Amino acid sequence: MINFLLLFLSSTILVLMLGFYLITNLQWYNYKLERVIFKSKKPYWHLWFFILPIAFYYLHYKQIFLGYQFLILLPSLIWWHKKLDKKLVLTQRVKRFLLFILLSSIFVNSLCLIIINCNFGLLIPLMMAILISFLFEKMTFIGFKTDAIKKLNSQDTKIIAITASYGKTTIKNILFQILEQKFKTYKTPRSVNTLAGLVQDVNQELPQDCEIYIAEAGAREEGDILEIAKFLNHHYAIIGKIGLQHIEYFGTLENIRNTKMELIDSENLKKAFVHESAMINPSGKIERFGDEISNIHTTLDGITFDMKINNSNEKICSPLLGNFNAINITASIKIAMELGMEIEEIKRIVTKLKPIEHRLQKIEAGGKIIIDDSYNGNFEGMTSSYQMVANYEKTKVLITPGIVETSVEVNVRLALVINEIFDLVIITGEVNSQILDENIQKPRKIILKDKTKLESTIAQNTKEGDLILFSNDTPNFM
Repeated sequence: MINFLLLFLSSTILVLMLGFYLITNLQWYNYKLERVIFKSKKPYWHLWFFILPIAFYYLHYKQIFLGYQFLILLPSLIWWHKKLDKKLVLTQRVKRFLLFILLSSIFVNSLCLIIINCNFGLLIPLMMAILISFLFEKMTFIGFKTDAIKKLNSQDTKIIAITASYGKTTIKNILFQILEQKFKTYKTPRSVNTLAGLVQDVNQELPQDCEIYIAEAGAREEGDILEIAKFLNHHYAIIGKIGLQHIEYFGTLENIRNTKMELIDSENLKKAFVHESAMINPSGKIERFGDEISNIHTTLDGITFDMKINNSNEKICSPLLGNFNAINITASIKIAMELGMEIEEIKRIVTKLKPIEHRLQKIEAGGKIIIDDSYNGNFEGMTSSYQMVANYEKTKVLITPGIVETSVEVNVRLALVINEIFDLVIITGEVNSQILDENIQKPRKIILKDKTKLESTIAQNTKEGDLILFSNDTPNFM
């Protein structure tokens, strides 16, 4: 009887361990099971923490398994979680999932008390918990979405939706800083850009007296932005620069372009500003932008460029770094003017824009110049930041994992640019380490697969006067 109860407890704990690993991955991949299975960058994690435990459990059911479970699997799972730089966030959804896992395991294992020769289950409780959780969340979400739509319809709020392959969060923050000077303005926090995130934001955070709501729309597959457009029914849209970011999800640039263009499918749309990279012809509600920008000049003190407005060139100056910000500022200026703000007023605000955290944010510390561009993960943005620091006279240090969710060819091109500019390159993570190592020849290189050692590595290899550029900061599950 003691052995029986021990096995009961052991199998229940094992199901919780498997569930903990599974829900961590689901949270990373926006609760899309197919993405966890087919898009994971660390399939050997699946093998070690999910497939092998299940196989070993059924092959060595009884006491021999307990040693493996508690002496090998459990310590390695704890160590794995400790080393993650993007740990599981215990949201209400996660707590409910773990509760469903526990109750399903107890239920199935209790049945084995009355069934002869019944092994305690792993797969059935897991499948039950996944099914119950997804059905529960689906039904709950429908109710939350209905409430959010009612709230949007009840308010006299102009809604601006923004998407792009890259730069949408920056556009959102620039536009917010401009519009808040004249309107009661609210923007989605951080990088919230999924339908579920927007529904929660509207229900919990959107002020009742908000005049302008700026929302960001992201996508991993066709139809994602269309869902957001149908939910927001926004009045204005910005579709920024379109490129190869997330190409592994979409397959072709044309699919990416089509998905971004889903943002114009709003019943309330008055005007959409679409970057020329979308290759869309202007129409009554669609205005192209991008070709009115010229004479871009960027330094470590900011950016200046000319913008053609009503047949005259306006000199735009901003403390923001990076020549690609000319596109982001231009899109924001166009929306602000559409909403009735004067260009001179806008230009004054632009000269005082605050840097967006982790996006070419300049920091001076310990006699070193640090450029934090850790939230920039696309080829154009990253290489423009490299060109920006190219003329710095002292030692230039780059810290990067390369670019994820793109092709090998793009990372090769990135390496060739790095090769000509930097003196020391610290390559973080595993996913692109071989590609970058093979194609970066001139600078000294340090390959750092364990980012917990990054701080000490920087301290040991840099000195006063060095420029350190953090370029992309992909979490270590990628």
